[in-house]
Amino acid sequence: MTQSQQSHRKDEHVFLAEKYFKADANAGFDQIRLLHRALPETALADVDLTPPLPFGWRWPIYINAMTGGSPQTGKLNTQLGGLANALGVAIASGSQSVALHDPELSSTFTTLRQHNPDGFILANIGAGHDVHAAKKAVAMLHANALEVHLNAAQEVVMPEGDRDFLWQDNIQAIAAGVSVPVVAKEVGNGFIREDLQTLQQLGIRYVDVGGRGGTNFAVIENARRPQQDFAYMRDWGQTTAESLLEARGLPLTILATGGVRSPLDVVKAQRLGAHAVGISGLVLHHLIQTGYAATLAYFQEFLHQIRQLYALLGVTNWQALQSAPALLGTELEHYRRARNLPAI
Repeated sequence: MTQSQQSHRKDEHVFLAEKYFKADANAGFDQIRLLHRALPETALADVDLTPPLPFGWRWPIYINAMTGGSPQTGKLNTQLGGLANALGVAIASGSQSVALHDPELSSTFTTLRQHNPDGFILANIGAGHDVHAAKKAVAMLHANALEVHLNAAQEVVMPEGDRDFLWQDNIQAIAAGVSVPVVAKEVGNGFIREDLQTLQQLGIRYVDVGGRGGTNFAVIENARRPQQDFAYMRDWGQTTAESLLEARGLPLTILATGGVRSPLDVVKAQRLGAHAVGISGLVLHHLIQTGYAATLAYFQEFLHQIRQLYALLGVTNWQALQSAPALLGTELEHYRRARNLPAI
């Protein structure tokens, strides 16, 4: 594939992600009910939103992987890097695979570091890459961590996608050979417990469950197919809520991405065990539709409302949130029981 073709694909992904963006996602958060406390006995000033992570993050949300690889997406990364810097949140790069193949495109990714010089940045490569590529991706961004994305469903539907998914040896070598924390990340189809346990055995300690309900790459790649013959894949995979249930009780640090649309979604994801919550589509949507300044203001208020929700629930930190009264809806509870997963 030529550089122009690769860049065009990156632009297509952004266009289609925004085209298919839904204000009301279907990530399963509607199946989680947090019970109101009439006597919360809390004060906003006492709420500590610091997530229980060894990364030194201040906030429970981060801007997750989106883009890079073309002049247009490079401009978006400039804005995203500035946004992360202004908010003080971590940010993950989009897949750097294209820049590893063509170093001329690296500037569309390094702009993240240029506009967020002291921030926490996660590099990003696919699981088909070896440890040497992983080290190059980290070095490119002077990254603090590395996301290794697992996107078999996307590759299957992608017209020019990979057809071999023999990834475990690569993941094990990367986990052992890279000097920064490694996060194994699904890109929108979620996890089952068996795969999470396998990742643990491969040396992975951090997982982003990347559940169904937000940006759907099966839908995006199907739109790029001449026959659009994979439409039936739109509901493939486990939702974010289901994936969080799959992860409960495992000795892993869990991040959650997929269909997060509100501060309440963040708190619900955390109540199911997510240590921090990634947001992608919502950030991109606001940036495209309202511009940088309005997006910054929106997420500043977003963070404040998370604090308000903690106080409303009568909790002042993540640890206390884990025992806040909550119920699962019939569908999600049925899933939990059918899979014999731990109760919340």
